[in-house]
Amino acid sequence: MSQKKDIYSKTIPFALMVAVTILIGTVVTMFAPMFTKGMHPKLENLQPYTILQLAGRDIYQKEGCVNCHTQTVRPLKADVLRYGDYSKAGEFAYDRPFLWGSKRTGPDLARIGGKYPDEWHIQHMENPQAFFPKSNMPKYPWLKDKLLNVNEMKARMNALGFPYTEEDLAQAAESTELDAMVAYLQIIGTAVEKEGAMVIEEDSVEETNPLAGDAAALEEGRALYAAECAGCHGVSAEGNIGASLVDYAASEPASRDTYLVVANGYEGVMPGFASTFSKERIWALVEYIESLGK
Repeated sequence: MSQKKDIYSKTIPFALMVAVTILIGTVVTMFAPMFTKGMHPKLENLQPYTILQLAGRDIYQKEGCVNCHTQTVRPLKADVLRYGDYSKAGEFAYDRPFLWGSKRTGPDLARIGGKYPDEWHIQHMENPQAFFPKSNMPKYPWLKDKLLNVNEMKARMNALGFPYTEEDLAQAAESTELDAMVAYLQIIGTAVEKEGAMVIEEDSVEETNPLAGDAAALEEGRALYAAECAGCHGVSAEGNIGASLVDYAASEPASRDTYLVVANGYEGVMPGFASTFSKERIWALVEYIESLGK
């Protein structure tokens, strides 16, 4: 019987050849693409973090916010309806590290930027339960008393290669950790162009409240107000970040107008509830608001 003299009969050379072939294939198909431009997309509107925003991001990590809040909207209907457009790879180009999170004890924050005014975030950080009574988020009142360490933030900006000016340094020197946290929250997700929010047209809404005088609707509206509105408009609707709804109701606005305000909200001041509340729930809230003027 003749002995084979080819490479297959030589165990060690054959094993080395296989290892080298697999290594070359791995480099070509896995590692090389990682250094191409297409593997590192960046949205057109995305900008490097400012000193204040980066400081807020560091505080966000230090205080463990990422443990309870994700920053990833999955491309699932339920996620998109609740939080907004699904997350894009190009919006995380400047994140070191990524703060996608893995558990939603609290709501996802991927689209929180610009949703509420600064004052909302300030009061929410100081007392979350004033906005959401059942929230188990801890209070962070000390953030407003701690000034930023400018030298430390300057070193971090340099390490990440983010641009800054002397004016930025001067602003940071006078800013607190709460200012930084708000600045960071207000920038999250803003690089993604927002799709048009659901807008309720005037001619699609009844002129008068179909639930007027309904005691059950009044109680439902009262509960909705306490859960969603009291933080901005006050527990007794006396006004806070938002206007006094007692004064608003006393002016006897048209029911349709109140419905449209609740449904559509105001850009950057008040979120609309058209996509999260049914028509009946909005009318129930209108019924409670109108009761405040009586």
